[in-house]
Amino acid sequence: QVQLVESGGGSVQAGGSLRLSCVYSGSISSITALGWSRQAPGKERELVASIASSGSTNYADTVAGRATISRDNAKNTVYLQVNSLKPEDTAVYYCHADIIRWGVPDLYWGQGTQVTVSS
Repeated sequence: QVQLVESGGGSVQAGGSLRLSCVYSGSISSITALGWSRQAPGKERELVASIASSGSTNYADTVAGRATISRDNAKNTVYLQVNSLKPEDTAVYYCHADIIRWGVPDLYWGQGTQVTVSS
């Protein structure tokens, strides 16, 4: 299993920046990718960014050019930096880990951290 704990959420004005952190632990060697998703009230959960074990990254069109996902293996932490925040970025942000163990894929989620962007 993998445990994930997010931090760094909060309230910020439009145009500001936030850096979210997610500390992961457990079966770290089985992790194939880490990512951040978000869910706004009344909307489906949306993948925001992901980073594979190879280091390759992927971003949603809604945050491309404004967000950076990074990973510090020494600290077992994945970060999401979002700049030029917009009110539509308001959501609960979840960290997640894709794993493969014994050939079986699985997905683990953190508890989420609220980000509120005011205009």
